[in-house]
Amino acid sequence: MWKVPLFDNDFDAREREAVQRVLESGWLTMGEITGQFEQQFSEYMHVKHAIAVSSCTAALHLANLSLDIGEGDEVVCPSLSFVAGANSIVSTGARPVFAEITDESDLNILPKDIEAKINERTKSILVLHFGGNPCNMDSVMEIARKHGLSVIEDCAHAPGAEYNGKKCGTIGDIGCFSFFSNKNLAVGEGGMVITNNDVLAERIKLMRSHGMTTLTQDRHLGRAFSYDVVELGFNYRIDEIRSALGIIQLEKLQKNNIRREELTKIYRKRFLDIRKLKVPFDNIDAVPSYHIFPILLDSDIDRLEFMGFLKNKGFQSSIHYPPTHLFKYYRCNFGYNNGFLPVTEDVAQREVTLPLYPSMRNEDVHSVCDSVIEYIKSKEDSQ
Repeated sequence: MWKVPLFDNDFDAREREAVQRVLESGWLTMGEITGQFEQQFSEYMHVKHAIAVSSCTAALHLANLSLDIGEGDEVVCPSLSFVAGANSIVSTGARPVFAEITDESDLNILPKDIEAKINERTKSILVLHFGGNPCNMDSVMEIARKHGLSVIEDCAHAPGAEYNGKKCGTIGDIGCFSFFSNKNLAVGEGGMVITNNDVLAERIKLMRSHGMTTLTQDRHLGRAFSYDVVELGFNYRIDEIRSALGIIQLEKLQKNNIRREELTKIYRKRFLDIRKLKVPFDNIDAVPSYHIFPILLDSDIDRLEFMGFLKNKGFQSSIHYPPTHLFKYYRCNFGYNNGFLPVTEDVAQREVTLPLYPSMRNEDVHSVCDSVIEYIKSKEDSQ
């Protein structure tokens, strides 16, 4: 359908062979391959514990629960994010308190507004590294220490991103990663929780698998005959096929992130002097993972018309994100309304995400840019 899709996966014979080995082993449920994936991910992240789960949503839910976030608590979080972050807070019984983004050049959460939203009920801060561009974690951690709060890093966009020499996900108390099909490290569905805290890691491992003291594979191999349930838990396990894919995708991650950076630089150069269009994160002092390429249209540009123009040219685009606080559920249940986060709301009306993936060719980027510039120029000429 698409001449250039929004994303595409980097799968080859290595992934096929890895899946085939799992099928031939006869063991599909979480087991030794998952253990290998967790070990390799923890080594890559330079963190003590990596716990594979069924999704980043599961990772975020377990992170909140492990920190004893629950009824009556509040968690400060961004609204310009996928709804899973806020949903994971609500699922514990706590209230998400949405904070502003910094500005149109930095779509990450604004530390000053985090602090403004803190009160006696605040238990934690949840940050998203938007598009794989690291937040101002020095300021976030300073605020957290000042007020005695925990910090969860939503790293769905940020595997491999670094802030001040540290991998994103290792700076706060817990980091949560997504391995959804459109992510830098893609296995279809899956996620990872990382932490250096032994107590939190143990709780997360228990809750991942129904709070049971032994796993199915332990009993299959005769290492145990029964189990106790010591924690309220869930079926948030990943399976061996996805873990096998994850091992290969992790091996490709650094190379693919570098390729994403090369493509991003082409986009930035082509759009440097284009009026009615801005590119966020143009002066970031960190190492991004270049997950997506967002642009901001001027307010007098009709975004749907623009995206339709690209569609007719064969180029897929998307929106990241409709503000969570303006979804019907959050308006009806928590009283959020238009005007609560004016900067977030303005940016969310103007943002468009253009195609970006490692197998994208340079000429594909130029083709997308040609069409974007053609549309913008036509609007300039008509005024």
